[in-house]
Amino acid sequence: MPLSAAPAIQRLSSLNPLLLDSALASAMVVLTWLWDLYGPDMGRPGDLQAMTLTLLANAPLALRRRKPLTVLVIVTVASLVYHLQGYHAGLNTIGMMVALYTVAVHRSWKADLTGAVLMVSAWTHGSALQPTVTLPSALVQSLLLAACTLGAGVSVRLLSQRARQLADLATQLRREQDAAADRAVTQERLRIARELHDVVAHHMSVISVQAGLGRFVALSHPPTALATLKVIENTSHEALNEMRRLLSILRIEANDEDEKLYAAAPGLKDIDSIAERIRAAGLSVETTVEGEVRPLPPGLEVCAYRVVQESLTNVLKHAGPARVKVTITYGRSTLTVRVTDDGPGVASARPDPGPDGNGLIGMTERVRLYQGTLKAGPLPQGGFEVLAVFRCSHPARSSETGP
Repeated sequence: MPLSAAPAIQRLSSLNPLLLDSALASAMVVLTWLWDLYGPDMGRPGDLQAMTLTLLANAPLALRRRKPLTVLVIVTVASLVYHLQGYHAGLNTIGMMVALYTVAVHRSWKADLTGAVLMVSAWTHGSALQPTVTLPSALVQSLLLAACTLGAGVSVRLLSQRARQLADLATQLRREQDAAADRAVTQERLRIARELHDVVAHHMSVISVQAGLGRFVALSHPPTALATLKVIENTSHEALNEMRRLLSILRIEANDEDEKLYAAAPGLKDIDSIAERIRAAGLSVETTVEGEVRPLPPGLEVCAYRVVQESLTNVLKHAGPARVKVTITYGRSTLTVRVTDDGPGVASARPDPGPDGNGLIGMTERVRLYQGTLKAGPLPQGGFEVLAVFRCSHPARSSETGP
């Protein structure tokens, strides 16, 4: 039975409320008329005046959702006049309960109290007219009915408010989720942009320098030209490999382990190979490792490698002929990466770490992701220095929070 009634209830709830209220008011008017005309005699016989007052005591319920308190006043006054005229004492009382319930659902506490006073007064008067009911009993009965009616209406009102609040919270949650998704997309774009910058800028800088050298010595010194072509070949091959690695990262599923993101990524063990490429481009590069070498989180390895790569690329592009020293220091709880050169130390000859220095901005963002600090600037004695310091612990106790 409940299952068969559910579709009917759903269809009724989808109807226009005005149509439902009109049907309810019409039914109450007709039933009260019939009872007044053909029911047992318990007062003055029904007549045209009684039918008119019955109409006023029930028909306004058709508009109970639009003007709840006004409808309650009209219904209560009509019912009170009906009973004062000596008609059936038990009729035209249900409409007051329906109107008071509507006030409790749609209006404030003040309106609830006003409606309760009206209903209790009219209901007590009507009940007290019955021979077997005393005034105190009628008052208690009226108070109980008013309390039950108000309780039901207020409960529905509070549930409706809670439903609206939950709907607002759900809407806000969806907006926050959309904003979080947008931030995640933006962060992923920034990460990919940093990777592309690191891959393309470094390798293309080496290729550009070698291509210029090869063109310059192509006729005068063919062996040097062949050597530059070999460097260009190796560098472009490495650039393609790193581009393939970057594309493979984009194809990794969301539930894959984070370590897969860095499985084929370069690390500090590859510093010598990048130094060799820079030496082939004409710079003197010295690499030094201090402290006890130990495994580091994969993301931190990539970050430190990129700092060295970007620093060497900047030296190649901006410092001209220079000697470069790369120092990797493993401390007890820190990793320090220091790249210095003796090239021109004038600020105008170096990339600005402000808005126009995308390379240094990218390094700074990377280092901050790993709770590190980055300093970059000219040295007092000339040249330029990039200094990155990372906090790290034993890999077994470290937590990876990389990009």
